[in-house]
Amino acid sequence: MTPPRPVRAAGLLLGCLTALLGLAYFLVAGAALGAFLLWPRTRPRARTAVVAGARELVALERLRRTRFFGDVFPEHRPGDQAVLRHLAARTGAGLLCAVVAGLLVFGVLLAVLLARGVVRASVSWPELLTQTLLGGVLLFLDLQGLRSLADQDRRLARACFGPSAHALLVRRIDELAASRAAVVAAVDAERRRVERDLHDGVQQRLVALAVLLGRARRGGRAPERTDALLAQAHREAQEVLTELREVAWRVHPSALDSLGLREALAGVAERSAVPTRIVYELPEPLPEPVRTAAYFVVSEAVTNAAKHAEAEGVLVRVARAGSQVEVTVRDDGHGGADPAGGGLTGLRGRVAALDGRLTVHSPPGGPTTITAELPCASSSPRTPPC
Repeated sequence: MTPPRPVRAAGLLLGCLTALLGLAYFLVAGAALGAFLLWPRTRPRARTAVVAGARELVALERLRRTRFFGDVFPEHRPGDQAVLRHLAARTGAGLLCAVVAGLLVFGVLLAVLLARGVVRASVSWPELLTQTLLGGVLLFLDLQGLRSLADQDRRLARACFGPSAHALLVRRIDELAASRAAVVAAVDAERRRVERDLHDGVQQRLVALAVLLGRARRGGRAPERTDALLAQAHREAQEVLTELREVAWRVHPSALDSLGLREALAGVAERSAVPTRIVYELPEPLPEPVRTAAYFVVSEAVTNAAKHAEAEGVLVRVARAGSQVEVTVRDDGHGGADPAGGGLTGLRGRVAALDGRLTVHSPPGGPTTITAELPCASSSPRTPPC
């Protein structure tokens, strides 16, 4: 939230005072440590001392920007060169701002004197017109100067305390390109897995079912053998339906759309090979992209715990964390999960496509904790607010 204009004006004037502190610091530090800065042997220690004091003044500038302008900066420690450069630039800009503000005050005093002269009839009309025209032009230039200095103050703070607008744009473009490539790779991997499941599982069972039915047709006059073959074919058909249903659930579970995320996760727990407990703490429904991503994070993590971690139990927790939905899957297996593995890489791409973040903590010996942070309120049109 942007503070009111009077608060920002007070912050700009306070910047003039901090510029005086910066000037005084440079003068004192230069007088006290100038000789040590010139000597190569003492230069590193003297420079460290100068930078330490400059950091304190720069921290004061950061606090001023936060309190009076509402700026929010990332956790970022600028380098020594950036600190000295910012303090020098802020000192010069602040002193110039003090001069411009002083000229504005001087202009206001002249306007008051001119108004008194008009009241006392000691100023002629041509002189009044000339003074008013000149004062208006100077007032316009003065205000424009203050506005330009305020913009420069904001740019200097952003350059020192956080990435610049250009750097943010470049970073965002890189993130979008990476997430797009990850989503494409995840979709291709999912298609290959579905094709493999259909070819190695469902197709083989259908071939076996066809063979059983063919043998039953050729059973001839042995009704007992024919009945046994038909019973075996019936069991095979049921297993085919079960496996086909499993493949469909891995593509996109129908319960996710009809019953919601809670019931879909309950289905994951029921089908899991290890005991799985679901803690669902979301009172409101989720947008479809967030709901789908949360489901696949839980499904993939539970499947990995059963296949690779030799876990005896899995705990799944879905809850709000500020403006985000936090999905945590923790198992008591032997750990050692590879964050760069195919399954986790696909999940990371799916989560990153929603501007979310996936973290994996799996030390050797366990336990393994997979946490997905999904934005529930995002400026992205792909993620409607919860």
